Amino acid sequence: MAHWMLHGRPDMDVTGLHVDRLQPHQATREYRRQRTVESLGMVYRCHYPMRTMQSARGAKRSALHDRLAARGAYFRDVSGWEGADWYAPEGTRPDPGPLSFGKPRWFPQWRAEHEAARRGVILMDMSFMAKLLVQGRDAGRLLNRLSTGDVDGPCERVTYTQWLNEGGTLEADLTVTKLDEERFLVVASDTAHRHAQTWLARHVPSGAHVFTTDVTSGYAQINVQGPRSRELLQSVTSADLSNEAFPFRTAREIEIGFARVLALRITYVGELGYELYVPTEQAVHVYELLVDAGARFDLRHAGLKALSSLRLEKAYRDYGHDIDNTDCVLEVGLGFAVDLDKPDGFIGRDAVLAKKAAGPLRRRLVQILLEDPEPMLFHAEVVLRDGRPVGYVRAASYGFTLGGAVGLALVDAGEPLTQDWLDGGAWEVDVAGRRYPARASLRPLYDPKSERVRL
Repeated sequence: MAHWMLHGRPDMDVTGLHVDRLQPHQATREYRRQRTVESLGMVYRCHYPMRTMQSARGAKRSALHDRLAARGAYFRDVSGWEGADWYAPEGTRPDPGPLSFGKPRWFPQWRAEHEAARRGVILMDMSFMAKLLVQGRDAGRLLNRLSTGDVDGPCERVTYTQWLNEGGTLEADLTVTKLDEERFLVVASDTAHRHAQTWLARHVPSGAHVFTTDVTSGYAQINVQGPRSRELLQSVTSADLSNEAFPFRTAREIEIGFARVLALRITYVGELGYELYVPTEQAVHVYELLVDAGARFDLRHAGLKALSSLRLEKAYRDYGHDIDNTDCVLEVGLGFAVDLDKPDGFIGRDAVLAKKAAGPLRRRLVQILLEDPEPMLFHAEVVLRDGRPVGYVRAASYGFTLGGAVGLALVDAGEPLTQDWLDGGAWEVDVAGRRYPARASLRPLYDPKSERVRL
């Protein structure tokens, strides 16, 4: 706290401490009455990795909640929202079974959802994602100043970008979609919701013509992902979704049934896919059309466990989990999203340039894959090179396509960290006191050229 007060920014990860992590419903007397008892009780209990808080539940439910429950969804707390974590087999009730550090009882269901995304098509309810509508004559100029990428280019374009502080470390990791010359949609994770909103508000110049509206509750977000996602979506809309007419990173309003839906061709699972932003009052209507049409394409509902395993196979980052406010954008492998030549620059540009000028990176975020298919990874496992600890796992899951537990680890080499340096050592991960051989890579082990997202 003292460092934060003296220097204007913290020198440790404050995702779990920052006041911006809190939601308005958490200030209610009833929420505090229920949750504080469980939180205090958990201090002296084993913190199993797949446990979700049981108190103060049901505060936020998406428009699709009851439909997903009928499909066998097992829900967990997602920043107050009820998020579908995985789905029980048809005709059965979700039974999480005993908590453990091994493979859960519902491991086969998780695998099926993961594999459906890689081979067919899945549907995910992601309505809990933070959605901020930024409008006005100066909206593009402001967002370009905040963003490492050029977000004020052509209209109907999605840009994956970061927001940095003056020190060049991360404040947000999100997408900015330019809808038209004066309207932009900023989408961030549930964890970063209020921080992104506050960071944006604090950087609006005096007198600027910019207006920000939190439209999170106004739009359901239905993600349709997988190699057959285009076939399914094309069957319910007259819009041309061909690769030529609707390429990767396109954002366009399309008709589905009675609804006009904002469709973004973007993915967080590493496959061809779309995010559909649907007016909340029409969410069930669009969902029913997709599910009915999906029967012809073997559509499968998928939950957040599959999302995690899919994105970690592709080495996609998640702010607040494997990247945070202490990280340099270059060290965590996001330099591709940084436009250092952008006119007028961006907040943190000088710090990024200084980091580049300092020479080869010695500390980097690396993808780790266990060679043994049995053990699980969660987070904080020690990573070793040639028997010497060089880092730790920040986030992990199980890579069904890759054949073992997979994660992202922050590694400090003490010398230039290149792929040659990774290949020149014997890698292991300490899992519960036992060391397992592993592979280490700077590039995604799944589809390293990202060809599948552009099919």
